[in-house]
Amino acid sequence: MIRAALAALMLALPWAGSAAASDINYDILSFADLDGWQDDDHASALNVFAQTCQDMKGFDWRPLCALAQQKPGAREFFELFFRPVLISDGKPALFTGYFEPELNGALRPDSRFKYPLYRQPPEARAQSPWLTRREIETGPVMKDRGLEIAWVDDPVELFFLQIQGSGRIRLTNGRTIRVGYGGKNGHEYSSIGAELVRRGTYNLHQVSAQVIKNWVRRNPDAGAELLMHNDSYVFFRQIDDLDPNHGPRGAMNRSITTGRSIAVDPAFIPLGAPVWIEKAGAEPVHRLMVAQDTGSAIKGAQRADLFMGTGDAAGRAAGTLRDAGRMLVLMPIQRAYAMAPDAM
Repeated sequence: MIRAALAALMLALPWAGSAAASDINYDILSFADLDGWQDDDHASALNVFAQTCQDMKGFDWRPLCALAQQKPGAREFFELFFRPVLISDGKPALFTGYFEPELNGALRPDSRFKYPLYRQPPEARAQSPWLTRREIETGPVMKDRGLEIAWVDDPVELFFLQIQGSGRIRLTNGRTIRVGYGGKNGHEYSSIGAELVRRGTYNLHQVSAQVIKNWVRRNPDAGAELLMHNDSYVFFRQIDDLDPNHGPRGAMNRSITTGRSIAVDPAFIPLGAPVWIEKAGAEPVHRLMVAQDTGSAIKGAQRADLFMGTGDAAGRAAGTLRDAGRMLVLMPIQRAYAMAPDAM
């Protein structure tokens, strides 16, 4: 039945993003070209794919998702119904990591907990771009409006929580609340790590999240000013309906999975698609993952953020990850050949 459904998709069009088609190359490879493919745990990847595939757009994904729910032989499923497509835009591949932070906080401010996490005000939803980070944090616009979700004890960790987009707040009574992305002020993200490199403070290979945090804390006045270099500001929402044993919600509004979920640029890779990762570096990763998230700093056909998990250990691993490699998106067969007709 699945074969018949796929055979009917003779007019399937390739998924297309906003980038100019002339700037993008599509190359279809075989599974034998994927380094380490035969050694991966394909069943784990299939389970993650099945969690979000029902939300994918495109009628050629629907029969594949229906079959995935039946838990077929995982490696055979991917090899029979997909083709690996290398999408390139002329930029080198770059893999980084992200995680779910855990911060200390309270539901009321005091001398320790004085840095608020805000819900998005209605005027920020109605106007984009809205105020800058500096105007939000130093001006009166957010005061006395009841928009605070909680207060935390570390402005640096709060800044990086905004970069991650979701996290957990450990309250003084032992309870934990989870927060997720609730909107932004509409300004472009500016990397403070890149700014430190531009100033000559560090070389590019030296910069990591931990290095940046340490510099800001050693230089409190200059550090506070450095954070203002990023005009982008993220608002949050409290999440009460998520199992504490599950990962945070990604851009598809479903939990993401440590070691199997990645953030991508949806202008090139459709959310929900399986993606084969070949990451170089000190700890190589050759694994089938699923594109279930996005990020303001994740731009390009060969750009991905690997989800490393929750807590400090995951944060340290994510903060040092910056490696080259390549990634290939697994597309339904008809869609793959429509994207690269010369391969037929």
